[in-house]
Amino acid sequence: MLLNKSPQILVKRFMKTLICLLLLTGMALTAGELTGKWTGKFDITTPDGETKPDSAVMHLKLDGTKVTGTAGPNEDQQWTIENGKLEAGKLTFEVVPEGDASKLVFDLVFDGETIRGTASGHDGDNKLTAKVDLKRAA
Repeated sequence: MLLNKSPQILVKRFMKTLICLLLLTGMALTAGELTGKWTGKFDITTPDGETKPDSAVMHLKLDGTKVTGTAGPNEDQQWTIENGKLEAGKLTFEVVPEGDASKLVFDLVFDGETIRGTASGHDGDNKLTAKVDLKRAA
């Protein structure tokens, strides 16, 4: 009986280890896919509830959990990403547009194919929010 159980135990351990390795590899590959150019919508909601459609372009680089790069409304207006990190699919960072004292705080979700979430900041005394919806640029 002991001989029959031993191979089964080894197979079960091997399968558990293999599954864990595949999951970890999948997460690492997904995280690595963040690096690159992303484009899409940046729909701003003003304090009075009006929505103003705009665009966003981001150039992102992932090193471990640290995210660096630039973000802005187009290729000509790009600002440096600060305090960027990606942990368990949650992407957060800040951007301080040139000539502007306020910063934009991004709270996003990266699912491997899209980057979606919100950005918030101030325009003078007015609080602004925006919905962000990006896809990898071709």
